[in-house]
Amino acid sequence: MRSSKTVKFLDTTASNNNESRVVLNVGGMRFETQRATLKKLPATRLSKLTPQLSYYDPVLNEYFFDRHPGAFTQILNYYRTGKLHYPTNVCGPLFEDELSFWGIQREEVEPCCWMTYTKFRSTQETLQTLDSLELDTVRSTAGDIVKKFGWQNDFHLVTTGRLKLHQRIRSIIWQIFEEPRSSKASKVVALISIFFILLSITTFIIRTLPIFEVIEYDFIDVYVDANTTQKTPLYNTQRKDAIAGFNNVEWICNSWFTFEIVLRFIVAPSKKAFIVSILNWIDFLGTFLFFFTYILYDVYNYAGHYAFIDLLSTIRVARMFKLITMHPRLRVITTALSSSTTLLSLTIYFCLLAILISGSTLYYVERLSNQSDSQILSVMDGIWLALTTITTVGYGDTVPTSLLGMIVGAITTIVGVLLIDLPMPIINEIFDNFNRHLLARQQLPKQRRRVTPAVIPRKIQPLMPPPNGHTHQHNQ
Repeated sequence: MRSSKTVKFLDTTASNNNESRVVLNVGGMRFETQRATLKKLPATRLSKLTPQLSYYDPVLNEYFFDRHPGAFTQILNYYRTGKLHYPTNVCGPLFEDELSFWGIQREEVEPCCWMTYTKFRSTQETLQTLDSLELDTVRSTAGDIVKKFGWQNDFHLVTTGRLKLHQRIRSIIWQIFEEPRSSKASKVVALISIFFILLSITTFIIRTLPIFEVIEYDFIDVYVDANTTQKTPLYNTQRKDAIAGFNNVEWICNSWFTFEIVLRFIVAPSKKAFIVSILNWIDFLGTFLFFFTYILYDVYNYAGHYAFIDLLSTIRVARMFKLITMHPRLRVITTALSSSTTLLSLTIYFCLLAILISGSTLYYVERLSNQSDSQILSVMDGIWLALTTITTVGYGDTVPTSLLGMIVGAITTIVGVLLIDLPMPIINEIFDNFNRHLLARQQLPKQRRRVTPAVIPRKIQPLMPPPNGHTHQHNQ
């Protein structure tokens, strides 16, 4: 009897197609593509897919990644087309994290998405700057205080968990003077400091009014005839004193300033940081000049010129900058200006360049016109005219008289308007960016829930019987 044999022909075409295609399950959304497509970008995660990876599911014949499926759409499209675009429905930092996971450089983004990319980057920089300002910190925690004062390795703190008495007093005084919103005592001290600052500046301004000046006369001998002289009063224009009440107010204000700056220096966590602070230098110089002028004029009765010393005393007005540290909005304004220093420096540079070119041109144009009534007699006069024109001040004390000079002046006016107005929208945008993020931070909750990292369960090893086939029982 003849035996029969069944021969089964395999569909090699279908097998090859299955091997050339790969299924990717990203966050519950399945994507299917060719393996050759994933090989277009070597040294990336998807270009190294093998069944031996933990991501591979042999039952479903797919690779599972617990990542964002919306961001993966653009990533897979990058493999297909070679062009990387930013998705509009995904936050920028999230998409950058996805790019880092898949092993793709974020600098590969297409030029059409550069504005989106830079917008996200500027937002991150703004948030980092706001974090460094600590605008949300009303009162430092015990851990923050220990870290600021460098007491982490203090033996008494490590052994007992408590600070020493002098350390607690120092930290309390520091919080009262440096954190004006931390407690009722700090708010009272802040109000007292603001009151004395405003009182000192108001006194400095009002005492210069003529109605409060004490007129001083010097008596000189005037010869009436050959043998007779008489005393004649002469108004001393060099000395201008005010009534004694203003000096008493100044003494009270500067006594508070002296007490404040000395106490803040004693309790400061870092003496070096305290010394290099510009606001502390303004405080110190304003107080020092008051005592210096008192010793110079009232103790040693110096009768020299007052104008230069009075000019230096105007630094006390700069104490108003101290109010910046007491209000978040004021700190945002100064931060926005400091972030715009590059743009402002370029603007000032081009303004100076335009002033020098325009001022020199105006002088030589007026000189070539041979106008007898020309008001621009030197290059300095031309620079002054260009300065007042470009800054749109326009005093009108110096003007060109020739036709060509008027044309150059008109061109200078147009250039000045462009130089000043063009950078302003950028500076306003920087300030608006800081202000909007500050308002958003104030409306968000202070404490936010933190997501803990996922714990991967360990594989349980099955209980294998001993080689002899019997299990040992332990006596309880």
